[in-house]
Amino acid sequence: MLSLFGGDIKASLAERRQSPYFPSMTPSPQPDVGSLILIGMPGAGKSTAGPILARRTGRPFLDCDTLLAEREKRGLQEIVDGDGYLALRAIEERLLLSLPAGRYVIATGGSAVYSDRAMRHLKTLGPVIWLRLHLEELASRIDNFAGRGLAKRPDQSLADLYAERLPLYQRYADATVDCDGLSPEQVVAQILRLVHISEKN
Repeated sequence: MLSLFGGDIKASLAERRQSPYFPSMTPSPQPDVGSLILIGMPGAGKSTAGPILARRTGRPFLDCDTLLAEREKRGLQEIVDGDGYLALRAIEERLLLSLPAGRYVIATGGSAVYSDRAMRHLKTLGPVIWLRLHLEELASRIDNFAGRGLAKRPDQSLADLYAERLPLYQRYADATVDCDGLSPEQVVAQILRLVHISEKN
């Protein structure tokens, strides 16, 4: 098994065993995997590594937080302030369920994993890749936790949110990249290695 935060970035056999996108531990050309879905905490780098991954694989990039704000014509924090964090989760679920099959790089919101329906739908579109960071690294990246538009209870700290979401990311990930100390380009290189996708020149 992969250690919780191992040194070399790799997907464990247990994390791969139920995924149709990783039929073998031996690197070999794989059939088209459709979309690449990124999950992880706010600040994990989904919206930073995502466009690089999209460019290098010749896929359009979909940022779900941006799509949600455009559809609702208001920011995530406005939704939380006006309607509550549960309303934001419900809106996010509807957006995720509406995503079509195709060949995209999809950066989900950090709270996507609260919806089993949405995650089961995403897993039909392609492999779900968890960008994992230590809590300390996340804390150093997030300087506007209170106003970031997170689908969380008002009393939750970053540590509380991390502890609550960690098992959900573990549950739904087909593969995991440990991102501590890596640049976005290095994160993308590890993703490409995991899914065995050829780069587009």
